[in-house]
Amino acid sequence: MLSPRVWFSVRRGLSRSLSRNVGSRTSGEGRKVDIAGIYPPVTTPFTATAEVDYGKLEENLHKLGTFPFKGFVVQGSNGEFPFLTSSERLEVVSRVRQATPKDKLLLAGSGCESTQATVEMTVSMAQVGADVAMVVTPCYYRGRMSSAALIHHYTKVADLSPIPVVLYSVPANTGLDLPMDAVVTLSQHPNIVGIKDSGGDVTRIGLIVHKTQRQDFQVLAGSAGFLLASYALGAVGGVCALANVLGSQVCQLERLCLTGQWEDAQKLQHRLIEPNTAVTRRFGIPGLKKTMDWFGYYGGPCRAPLQALSPTDEEALHADFTNNGWL
Repeated sequence: MLSPRVWFSVRRGLSRSLSRNVGSRTSGEGRKVDIAGIYPPVTTPFTATAEVDYGKLEENLHKLGTFPFKGFVVQGSNGEFPFLTSSERLEVVSRVRQATPKDKLLLAGSGCESTQATVEMTVSMAQVGADVAMVVTPCYYRGRMSSAALIHHYTKVADLSPIPVVLYSVPANTGLDLPMDAVVTLSQHPNIVGIKDSGGDVTRIGLIVHKTQRQDFQVLAGSAGFLLASYALGAVGGVCALANVLGSQVCQLERLCLTGQWEDAQKLQHRLIEPNTAVTRRFGIPGLKKTMDWFGYYGGPCRAPLQALSPTDEEALHADFTNNGWL
């Protein structure tokens, strides 16, 4: 549970922010942040009894801190945020901030289904140390999530957020792509600084870069599998699940792209595609956590209803890494 001091800070900040006129700008206005770089989306470690293991979280962060990441993403899809209580989500962000150097950016997933809940969670996460709010598309009523509805949602959140906002489109989990016209409109908001796009459509990523190039707006690839292609089209970095186990290699791919060593970058990208697919689309978070155990981190169990891999799946996962020379 959050300490009384942290809860007091959260309540005070929330009260101040929500007391402002909805149409007003907060302290986030005009404060642009450079989000370019590589970020591992940090997993949430659990004990055998499904409690959040904050000690293992800190151990993982210390190991990940040896790589030249721009920062960390907390409470993204790989953090199993839908399975955490609100207090757990805030406590995880607070613990990560305490264990992370101040020069590392902390992007915190603050998305909820309603606009009001998202505003409250965003303000609260800012109070416990988040530098940037990463806001996933609300999707339960996806049939009603028109461009107009999503523009309204993100505008209200950005208006009231004391920290910059990054849009988060992950159609594999939400069944909803943030529409292009909504992205272009929202890119003009002074407190919306970029998008993490996990859809895997590099044509779309290129089009977002093209249509927002007049704005102070940055695009992050949502996976290591299409990182090279995203850089080639103008993306500035990536939030990559694979960086939790192959952090050095993902950062190396970033360096090769930024220095124009495209042939070497292509060779490395090829070797990362199958392992990346294994820990994202094929076996998901259970696969990522199992791989973390193999690479000296703490993966551990997922929280139910997610289940551990079967022996057959575990063997296939191992082969995807072994066949590409990583194990």
